[in-house]
Amino acid sequence: MSILVVSVSHKTAPMDLLARLTLPADVTSKVLSSLLSSEHVDEAVVLSTCNRTELYAAVTRFHGGLQALTETVEQIVGISVETLQDNCAVFYDEAAVSHCFSVTSGLDSMVRGEHQILGQVRQSLNHAQSEGAVGTTLNALFQQALRVAKRVQTETAAGTAGRSLVTASLAELADRGIDVGGLRALVVGAGSMAALAAHTLDDRGAAVTLVNRTLEKADRLADAVGGRARPLEELTDALDHADVVVTCTGARGLRLTADDLRHTPVRGVVDLALPADVADEVGELPGVELVNLDVLARIAHDESGGIADGLGAGAGEIAEAEAVVAEEVKDFLGLRRAAAVAPTVVALRSMAQDVMTAELARLNARLPYLGDKEREEIQTAVRRVVEKLLHQPTVRVKQLAAMPDTPDYAAALRELFALDSAAIEAVSQSR
Repeated sequence: MSILVVSVSHKTAPMDLLARLTLPADVTSKVLSSLLSSEHVDEAVVLSTCNRTELYAAVTRFHGGLQALTETVEQIVGISVETLQDNCAVFYDEAAVSHCFSVTSGLDSMVRGEHQILGQVRQSLNHAQSEGAVGTTLNALFQQALRVAKRVQTETAAGTAGRSLVTASLAELADRGIDVGGLRALVVGAGSMAALAAHTLDDRGAAVTLVNRTLEKADRLADAVGGRARPLEELTDALDHADVVVTCTGARGLRLTADDLRHTPVRGVVDLALPADVADEVGELPGVELVNLDVLARIAHDESGGIADGLGAGAGEIAEAEAVVAEEVKDFLGLRRAAAVAPTVVALRSMAQDVMTAELARLNARLPYLGDKEREEIQTAVRRVVEKLLHQPTVRVKQLAAMPDTPDYAAALRELFALDSAAIEAVSQSR
């Protein structure tokens, strides 16, 4: 089973297209169900964040799997295959493993080295598991990706600095002359991004007020940061008592316009929602600075389209983290290649067992006068001979299979011993 990834991210597509591809849980479930109905897709996971939407699949064929993924997006999300192909990156097998590990470790994020993606990946995996869309292939991939990300966080400088979209946005505001320390900060929303914003603002000395559609959630978060909670119906009044606004709801029904902020004391607005919570025209108000995902994307990319050193971890820190990821990718692929040869080894041993059993039965028929002790000695000797003959080749083929860029020794075994392909497939399906 091969791994295929279709990725639409801040690196490949404009924010308006990413906004259209932001998939709530119910739509994600439909996408998973549709993918699993394809004859070429056995497993699937959908990762959708404010930076990216990615479809991971365990596929039997590359082209058939790619067609299933792109046509599913067209049918359910309404984005044509052509548009998707023009704005995506495709990763297959070994490249897909490397990409997954890098994404989960925050190395492919808009803010490199950020930690929030780890929780988002875990949540996406859990959702796919609850939908019955994850089997051994993607479970092994994502479980290892989560472990790799933890290692990057604990062992490298890129993972220990606590970077996030929130810290990057506040740094941009500071560069524009707005330091949040001592200011009144209004956080709209109470999800994971809002929680990160509230805690970050509190740590930097801002007085935090939270506004959310569900007041109970805002209350709990406000208690954690020593702030105040208000219902969404009081947003207009809350804006009249705020210097800085951070909004990250992604709710399609919320839209702050220039008119909403024109006569307020708000000086800085951070919009981390996708789709956006704040109209671009807000950035044109006199004395108001707007930092949104479009702004961060421009900062994150240099003129050549690559990731710049100015947002997130620096080149040295990233190189350190990438070395960890590369090591883990190599080890994972080695284990995967070794596991792939296991059905062939099992089939070879099974064939040898059948041959040995048949020959012992023939011997028993030809020498009926042998006593039980003699028969047991002969059977033991034959088994030892077969085991010794098979031991070195089967151990060696697993070792060689784990090495990159080696011939397909499993295929050689299948050809040399005329192994039954159906039997090998049956072993593969049972593992």
